[in-house]
Amino acid sequence: MCGICGFIKYSERISAEDKNTLRKMSEMLIHRGPDAQDNLFFDNVAFGFTRLSIIGLENGMQPIYNEDESLVLICNGEIFNYIELKKHLKSRGHSFRTESDVEVILHLYEEKGTGFLNDLNGQFAFALFDKKKKILFCARDQMGILPFFYTLINNTFVFGSEIKAILKHHSVQASVDVTGLDQIFTFPGLISPRTMFQNIHSLQNGHFLLVNNDGQITDTEYWDLPLVQDEAFIDKKSEARYLEELEYHFENAVKLRLRSDVPTGLYLSGGLDSALIAMKVDQLSDQSKKEGFSIAFPDSQISESVYQKIIAKSCHAELYQKTFHYSDISERLKQVIYHCECPIKETYNTASLHLSNAVRNNGLKVILSGEGADEFFAGYVGYRFDKMRAMSSIKNPVSQEEFDLRCKIWGDGDFFYENSFLESQQLRKSIYSDRITSDFTKIDCLNYQIINPLKISGRDIVAKRSYIDYKLRLVDHLISDHGDRMAMANSVEVRYPFLDKNLVVFSTRVPSDLKLNEFTEKYILRRMAEKTVPKEILAREKFGFVAPGSPYLLQNNIEYINDILSYDTIRRQGYFNADYVEKLKKQYSEPGFSINVPFETDLLIIVITFGIFLEEFIEKR
Repeated sequence: MCGICGFIKYSERISAEDKNTLRKMSEMLIHRGPDAQDNLFFDNVAFGFTRLSIIGLENGMQPIYNEDESLVLICNGEIFNYIELKKHLKSRGHSFRTESDVEVILHLYEEKGTGFLNDLNGQFAFALFDKKKKILFCARDQMGILPFFYTLINNTFVFGSEIKAILKHHSVQASVDVTGLDQIFTFPGLISPRTMFQNIHSLQNGHFLLVNNDGQITDTEYWDLPLVQDEAFIDKKSEARYLEELEYHFENAVKLRLRSDVPTGLYLSGGLDSALIAMKVDQLSDQSKKEGFSIAFPDSQISESVYQKIIAKSCHAELYQKTFHYSDISERLKQVIYHCECPIKETYNTASLHLSNAVRNNGLKVILSGEGADEFFAGYVGYRFDKMRAMSSIKNPVSQEEFDLRCKIWGDGDFFYENSFLESQQLRKSIYSDRITSDFTKIDCLNYQIINPLKISGRDIVAKRSYIDYKLRLVDHLISDHGDRMAMANSVEVRYPFLDKNLVVFSTRVPSDLKLNEFTEKYILRRMAEKTVPKEILAREKFGFVAPGSPYLLQNNIEYINDILSYDTIRRQGYFNADYVEKLKKQYSEPGFSINVPFETDLLIIVITFGIFLEEFIEKR
């Protein structure tokens, strides 16, 4: 993967000042591409590129052109099925300049215009400029694995893999989007196209942009998770047949993600999903040395070290266990927020950053990880709770106001996701300052569409929760601030076999009772795992580690945390109610106090990390 950035001016050509601006923008992405950098200027266009060399090591540098140089491309990511696509395109008469996987994008565009995106199986975010049509074409992959941010200001379209690059453009001013902050209090995290910055947007997964020569932007959805309208329309195949198809798609997903000109490592959490990937890699890989990486904790009650070692031994990988001390949380928290570019509501990103650092220190650039299995095969406790509620003869009625809010957000007044919207609204009004609550209707994230309720109308409850988890938890949180940003901080590319487009589409056709069977989550994955995964892993209960949050930070009297939470600082910044924050500080500092994550929100970790965010991105400028 790499870093891309650039801008197009719609009133004048590129100037000497613009060239200096692009260099500053590119410098902010060196961590995404430390191997090589290049900038391109022509007419009113400026493209910047920083390279992490993985495929086409000798000649895969970008920008890349088509045959007559009428098209120019910069792409962050990998096209895993490039070999098959390249063969087809060559048979159609196209000639290739490089061994890079992403060059197929140029020739597919020549063949199909913007209509080729679903031919790609990969993780990508790119900008392609068509010199003849004077159109900029930008796209983000189906699952949103890679980021793409943009803004239009002073008749200039500015974009980048990370917002920090956009902020280096001389026309861009950083200001807080309070509705983005409100999303973080309300949902797992930010939801595209919203960011923490006013007028800076995140391109949604499965969307592309066309920007014409006048700077007019057209945003088009080209892919979304396909949901079967009703379980009755799902093919009534046998369990064995579904298992056979799952094994086929999963093997192909892993095989494609092993395509690399550099060695590939494994994240080994000790759980089922990473174990499945590790055992499949052991079957498929001809790599002479396999390396696994995991986080261990000094406290044996929460450490998964024993299970990580079992998996590593079974898949013949050398295991590098990185011990994570709780003191690492406060030491790494500022770095985490710098790379996330947003507040967070849990501290586990510090462990993820720790882990990617271990990968890079061992000389690896590519790692496989197990995200996606929980969202598409009913792996979270919420799926079981839904079933319990459906089976219970005791109903918990909600107020009409809460029912109406759920209808507005989900299109279903009976669907519960993480917390009560009414209780959340009251809590947010309590923690915000008078300045913010004076216009609460405007900043309340519940007044803006989160998903399209029609997409899940009438769907089976497992499919409904899966779609919402995919949109709210997976795309902009788990594989964004938690995944891409924490790995690329250390110049490491993460690949996700469970997010293979074909495997994901197949998952939508699997009957719900093969995902949640009675109360066994990820049932069909467990059946597949019986052939290869050690029995100790199969017998484990699902373990969800929760890193210590703000109570730990408060109880350890960390100076910069105390400064961020000081009464004077909170009042000066003007976003939170200083008296309410003081009340929370007292409550969270009490001996034995704990937060039942994920069922309760760590309010003060959001306040703390928002304070870090302000210092880094708003107050410094």
